Parts: sequence; C-alpha cells; structure tokens
Amino acid sequence: MKKMNKFLLFAAGILVLTGCKRGFDMSEIPQDPETTSTEVEEVTSEDIAANVAKVFGVTFDPEHTWCTTTSGELRINFNTSIKKVQILACVSEQDEEGNTVTSMKVLNEAETDNKITMKLHYDAPSDNLGLYVAFISDNTYQLRKVSGDNVTLTAANTRAASKSPVLPSGELKLDLSKTVESYASQRGWLPGEKLYELADYDALKMAAEGYSDDYTSLFNTMVFSYFKNGRKYNNLPLVKKSGYYNEKIYPFTTGSEPIIVSAVYKCDGAPSYGNEVYNSDLYYYYFKDSDLGSDPVAYLESLPKYKAFPFSQFFSNKASDDNVIAKKNSFALIYWGDGVPNENTRGSFTFPKGYKIGFMVRANTTFTETGANADPNKNDRIPRKQGELYGDGRLNNQINNYVRCNFISSGLGTDGPRATWLTVNDRLLMCWESGTDKDFNDIILEVEGGIEKFVVVPDVEYNSYTYCFEDTPVGDYDLNDIVIKAVRKNSTTVEYSIVACGAWDEICVRNINSGKITDDAEVHALFGMEPKQFINTEIGSEKLDPITATKTVASSFSFLDPDTQPYIYDKTRGNTVYLSKIGQDPHGIMIPNDFKYPLEKVCIKNAYKEFNGWGQNAVTYTDWYTKPVEGKVYDK
Repeated sequence: MKKMNKFLLFAAGILVLTGCKRGFDMSEIPQDPETTSTEVEEVTSEDIAANVAKVFGVTFDPEHTWCTTTSGELRINFNTSIKKVQILACVSEQDEEGNTVTSMKVLNEAETDNKITMKLHYDAPSDNLGLYVAFISDNTYQLRKVSGDNVTLTAANTRAASKSPVLPSGELKLDLSKTVESYASQRGWLPGEKLYELADYDALKMAAEGYSDDYTSLFNTMVFSYFKNGRKYNNLPLVKKSGYYNEKIYPFTTGSEPIIVSAVYKCDGAPSYGNEVYNSDLYYYYFKDSDLGSDPVAYLESLPKYKAFPFSQFFSNKASDDNVIAKKNSFALIYWGDGVPNENTRGSFTFPKGYKIGFMVRANTTFTETGANADPNKNDRIPRKQGELYGDGRLNNQINNYVRCNFISSGLGTDGPRATWLTVNDRLLMCWESGTDKDFNDIILEVEGGIEKFVVVPDVEYNSYTYCFEDTPVGDYDLNDIVIKAVRKNSTTVEYSIVACGAWDEICVRNINSGKITDDAEVHALFGMEPKQFINTEIGSEKLDPITATKTVASSFSFLDPDTQPYIYDKTRGNTVYLSKIGQDPHGIMIPNDFKYPLEKVCIKNAYKEFNGWGQNAVTYTDWYTKPVEGKVYDK
C-alpha cells in the first residue's frame, strides 16, 4: 500500500478502464456523493501503467482475465432415498512444508426434499483434478465422477460392493500349541493374557474380487485427501468428529453371512523401518453389549483375542509394496463360541446375530534402535515397535504411553484410538494408525459381509474463495488492503468474512450488505480499530477474529458474477475498486482457495514467485497461488 501525501483523491473509479490496456483512466471515474474532499490529485492511466511496470518488472498479457475459477451447472438425478447431494472438487494444495497434497472440497450442496432430480451451480478452481457428485442418505455414500453436465445415480450402479468369495472347506480348529503370551502380559499390564491362532492361514486365504481402476482412483483420491499421509498431519480431530472411535467403533453382526476382511493398503516405510506392517498381525474379539457389566474396559481386556491373519498374507516385504492400493485376498472371521477356547473348540464362519466385533493390530517388528527410545538401564538395541494396538482407544492406555517402544511419540495419549471407519462408495474401510503419528492411514482394511451396514460420511470442508484488493491507484500490490474469505454453504447461502485490512485509509466493503458488513460500514471500525492501523497483515501483531456475515443468494449464484462480487470503496480517497477485468492491472483478484495473502508491503510477485509468469501467460503457472514463499505471506 502506498500513501499519497499531497492531496486526497475524491474521484471513485474502477480499477482500470475496461478495454484500456494502460490502467486507471480519470475520464471514466465517477464521483461518489460521500466524498468530503474537493481536492484531487491527478493520477492518470499512464501513472498507473508506469507503476505496474516498475513494481512487477514485466509486461502482463493485455488479454489476461485474472480469473483462476471456472463455473458450471450440473443436473443431478437420483432416487427417493437420497437425502443430500454435494458437488466436490479434488484440488492440489501445498502443505506447511511445501509438499503437494490433494484435498476434496465441497463446492455446493443441497437437501433433496424428496425430489429425484435437481440442478446445482458450482464454481471451482480452473486447475481442479476432477469434479465429483456425492449422494448421501442414512444408508449410502456414493461418489460419481463428473463427465458432462449430467450425473445420475441408478440402481445398476449402487449394487453390492463385491461378490462374496468362496469359503474354504474343512474343519476350523485352533492350534493351541501356537498360543502366545501377549506383550501386555509380558509387561505386567494384563497378566496371563493369551492370544490364539490357527495352524494354517494359507489354507484359509480366499481370492478376492479386485478393485476396478475407477474405484482404485476414487479410493486414492478420497481416502488420502481426507486422511493425509505423514507425521505432520494430525487426523485425530477428524476421527473424533466422525464419532466412530472407542466405544462406537464396534459393528454389529447380522448372523446371516460371513464377515470378510481384506487388507488393501499399507504404508510402513518397508525395509527402512523393519517392514512394520508386514511383520504385524490382525486380531479380533467379539462380545455382547449385555455382558459388558459395570467395568466395560476390564471386560474387553479379559476377552480371548484371535488372530484373523498375518499381514504377510497380503503384502510383501519389499519397498515396492508400500502405498499400493489392491484387493487380492480375503479372510473370513471365525466364531469360536464364548469363553476361553480349549482342545475341543471348533469354529464357524457365521456369528450369532447381535454380537459386536473389535479389532487389534499386534505389532511385532524386530527392527531395533538406540538413543532416546532405548532402555535407559541397558546399552543394547531394543525392538522399536512391539505391542498390541486396539481400534478402541480405551484399551491403549499403557501402550500409547510406553517409553521402551516408541508408540508414545504418536501423542495419542490416554484413550487414544488406533482405528476408525470411512465409507467410500458403500465399502466400509477401517483406517489404522499402527505407528507413531496420527495420520490414520498406515493400514487400511475393507470389512464386508456379516455386519450391519452403517455409513461414515467424510466431513469434507467447504471450498474457500479469497478476494484480495489493492486500494490506491498507484500501489505496492501487496493485495492485502482488504482480504475477504467466502464459502458457499449450500445452494442459497454464502458466508463472507473480512479477515484482513492493510489499508491506511477509511475503507468499506460493498455488495455484501449483510449482517455487520453493510455498504457504509468502515472496516477498521468493524474490528474496533481506528484508521491508519493494519489488521492481520503483519507478523507479530495481534491476530483479530474475522468479521463474518451470512447472505442468502439465488440458487444460480456464482462467485464469478460481477453483479454479486464484493468490491471496496475508499472513503478517504474516493476510490472504488472492483475485481480486475480483461486488460486491467491486478488491483483486485479472487483466488479459489484459502489463499495465504502477502504480508504488509510484500508485493504479490515476491510472495508467489510464479505470479509474474502467470500474468504474462494465463495458461502457465495456473497453480501459482498454491506455492507461497515462506516468510512472505500471512499464515498466523
């Protein structure tokens, strides 16, 4: 932002005369009746053009639209069971460490109100990686990729997820000679606890119907845009928000068909970290709610735990097996009756109706390390990860806080769950945190068959749009003089938030005109501040809460419609600044994401190194706004 010292500019005007390639044309600036000064500092379009050339050092494309957003309308068709539909976009973003990640964002949504068809408008980042429609009800969550302007959910494409595998024949018997003492027992947490398994898992492995290319792509897009991978991501809040953790993680048995489990994904660092998943096993247990008694945790700890399968039946110990989505094999869980098994115990592939099923991963890597995680009383190397990890966090109190193995570094603490559920096209996926962080995507299982159907809908964020304005005709182009964030909550509701004000002058935001954000409301005053103070544009200053207003809009609303776009009015100078159009300099731009705007007095070309390239050629560097320069943007 650049202050003009000689005079106050009273004429309000557009950024640059539409069609004028040079900038601010005084002959087209209308007078605003609210202007109190009659003194005018002469600022010509030549002045503006010269300043743009000086600040940016390049010549921008004279046909540039400064638009990073596309729009459209979809006709969506469905059946009467669907209660809500959403339009989603898969977008590419950069995380805090500069890594490229993908995220799903809601562009628009609507309740169906017993209709079977509707039209929904959307705005989306122009460089999105794909649009999807989500069909949601109490018993379904189906996603369809958009191709064209019609998306239909039919009975044919909502059939069962996969065919039931052929069950193995023969007697189902435990090998009690292979019963092992749990790590919890060895450490004195649950003295005498035994874990049970069969003699031959090769004989019980069943070939599974593999995933289609379309489903594999959808799985990859949906799961890992939601549960992003890596230690830097804390996905525990998403797990808790779903409600499907700890005492709510247990599905009910139907009593009518086998429960089929398939391991379909792992990410464990492979040989570098001792093939942690490959060397682990999946266990399960079961119970009736009526047997829990007054101390549910103690009861669950006392139950027999049975090995469902070793993960080595699904994965190799090669690095190439990491991050691969594939459904190749399956196992059916076996009901061994109630109580402690003995030599005469025989199993069945069908559970009685009304039991609950719980799962546990037994980590058993022999990978060792020294240092902070080593036994302080010894100098030898110790196993890095050994212990029983339960989906139900109430059973993880000791292991989550055990210092000899480094599970404590996950920070899950007391009662921290190790698994949750997610639904993708009606397939129930169990997502595990088996390691030392909170990303919940180390192991993913598909569970199908004899459990009561339930739906866990991903809680996808609304897409944000960011309006950035430069207030003075001859400016520094930090584009933070007014910053507005907007989200479309549904087909007729938009939420606007003024989040920053780097303007020195008295300034208003117009064309929102809702709640506190009226056309004549001075922005500094809305924040309880005086003019000549910067708000949320400087590192080290107090961060103030945004000023938010909700506005009802037409169902055909678009963020690209000039008639509905916010603009700013500088009461001190008399400038009216709109979003930039073809041939104008970038005094106002709208970015279709939660944009990190430049710090005070940092030109946008320095905060985003690809901005100039995009300004010179609009078909290049189209994702420039996802690549901020550290220390140049406001990210407090």
